[in-house]
Amino acid sequence: MFGQRLKLARKRAGLSLRDLSDRLEQKVSAQAIGKYESGKMFPSSSVLVALGKSLDVDLDFLTSAQVADLCGVEFRKNAKTRAVDTARVEASVIDHVERYLAIEDVLQVASHSHELPPSNPIEIASFEEAEELANQLRVSWKLGTDPLPSVVRLLEERGIKVLALDLPRTFSGLTCEVKRQGDLPPIPVIVVSTGFSVERRRFTLCHELAHRVISGVKATLDHEKAMHRFASAFLMPADSIRAELGETRQAIAYEEFRRIKRIYGVSAAALLIRLRDLGILSANQCSYVFENQGKTWRTIEPDPLDPEGETGKAERPERFERLVYRALAERLISLPKAAALLRKPAHDVQIAIRGPSLPDAHRS
Repeated sequence: MFGQRLKLARKRAGLSLRDLSDRLEQKVSAQAIGKYESGKMFPSSSVLVALGKSLDVDLDFLTSAQVADLCGVEFRKNAKTRAVDTARVEASVIDHVERYLAIEDVLQVASHSHELPPSNPIEIASFEEAEELANQLRVSWKLGTDPLPSVVRLLEERGIKVLALDLPRTFSGLTCEVKRQGDLPPIPVIVVSTGFSVERRRFTLCHELAHRVISGVKATLDHEKAMHRFASAFLMPADSIRAELGETRQAIAYEEFRRIKRIYGVSAAALLIRLRDLGILSANQCSYVFENQGKTWRTIEPDPLDPEGETGKAERPERFERLVYRALAERLISLPKAAALLRKPAHDVQIAIRGPSLPDAHRS
């Protein structure tokens, strides 16, 4: 376990074995570091501290044993993503999940309980099958056909760990199963980047949810487009969209379009493609919009949702922080421990527990 963490931290830093030895001023040879990583040797306490400082990681990351591995990792990234960035993302996910599981252990919360379909993910052969799986999941979760006010809250209520992290720009999200030590069942985790718009984060969460339901695609079906179709259907149920706009349209006013996109919390581009997939607009009509008034919609969102508005705030994961504050309020953990788990200054955590002082409250 320690060796795997050390190797991941080294890759995250973009260092070779010799580079790390040099950073340690050759107090430890590259060969010795290699033996640490392969599990043939374990460093002394002083070397362990030096490794943590050199790699800029907490000792808890190197020595914790909650997370054995990340399995079935599916990244939503572009072709320019570097290996060092992938390692950084994986290390960040492990660090956050370790802290998440630690607080659940304190509160004796069942970490593995979730409401994903009990059967294994399946292969699909068409976009229509992706749409049907999205509909089935909505039925299973008793969501009806209404717009989803918060995708994050929905996933957290269903027992899926949701993390919003500051990822490299080339990543928008990922999904994986966290393998734990011993015979403990794996835990589904979905990660979304905080660097993108509210609309894109909502779509990415549903895209990554598709990876938890769909194992792969058959024949020549485009894998990522199939995940997109699931996400679109999950966010914008066909019956609901048709009830709003009708079966077919020759044209749609921009104001009408703008209001629909805000109701469903999706990007203009995602809504336009959804209307094409449902046959409400023809492929030619869709192309015409993208070539004219929607020319910049893939990069610049028209009338974007406010990150500080109601929908934006609702798309911030909150369960982990809520558990930490609960444990602190019940004196199951100390203030320094809570601050360490939350990665926040102790003063800020104390204010969150006690509220502002009386003079500050009057000024507020």
